[in-house]
Amino acid sequence: MKRAIGIDIGGTKIAAGIVSESGELLHRTEVKSNPSDREKMFAQVVTAVEQVLEETPFSEIEGIGVGVPGKVDRENGIAVFQNNLPWQQFPIAARLHEQFGSKPIVIDNDVYMAAFAEWKAALGKINETFIYVTISTGISCSIIHNGSFFRGAGFAGEMGLIPVLSKGANERLEILAAGPGIEKRAKKELQKDTISTKDVFSGYLNGSQEPQSIIDEVTEHLAQGLYSISCLLDPHKMVFGGSVIVNNPFLLELIKEKLKIYQLPEQQHLLDQMNISTLKQNNGVVGAGLRVFERI
Repeated sequence: MKRAIGIDIGGTKIAAGIVSESGELLHRTEVKSNPSDREKMFAQVVTAVEQVLEETPFSEIEGIGVGVPGKVDRENGIAVFQNNLPWQQFPIAARLHEQFGSKPIVIDNDVYMAAFAEWKAALGKINETFIYVTISTGISCSIIHNGSFFRGAGFAGEMGLIPVLSKGANERLEILAAGPGIEKRAKKELQKDTISTKDVFSGYLNGSQEPQSIIDEVTEHLAQGLYSISCLLDPHKMVFGGSVIVNNPFLLELIKEKLKIYQLPEQQHLLDQMNISTLKQNNGVVGAGLRVFERI
């Protein structure tokens, strides 16, 4: 059985795992990120890899796949720019080669890595348009069309930047409907300095009145953003990941109800093909590992 290492790098944690060619996650570990310094951050990546190699010798590994936030130079293995990491122009592939040897290393944006795992898990067809949407600290999506990523000039899929209408003005979707945006709004509207996004969802499920209006507007904003995607790409399938929606799966039905209002009947085929990830927090690791075996 062929195996690869998949690494999913984020601003708060680094997950790594051993992934089989069929997409089975054989072993997984997680360490905290250290974004205070580029070398300390890389040292944590090394620690995560060393932990999974306790289970499988590196000689039995086919290669390493790495998902990195932000913009990457895939050809040269460079992490170009990130909002939450100190890795501007960081040669991560070369540094991993120095640390572990000359096995193949594949790097890509972390959302693209997760999207690939979700596409494989959803049995995505070559002649379809598949979209993975992540709703977490930020909002983004990745598009796989006819079996290949649609990248545009390099910035395709930044769904969080789509403007949506809120209280008579346009605002970027990410500011209104990602985790930090929900928390900020709750603090302002409920006049509470310590309330969290998790508290908002808990209050909604408990039937508290104030969170009802917040969640109602959040799902309205998400529906507006998704309607733009529906109109532009008319996708066959859409899978959602990220902590906000994975931890609160009831959101999907609320979003679908609002999206249906916007859609023409000819667009509503998508509603039956919108699902929440079954891979959840593992999709980035699995996707990164799989990309060692299959390059798209």
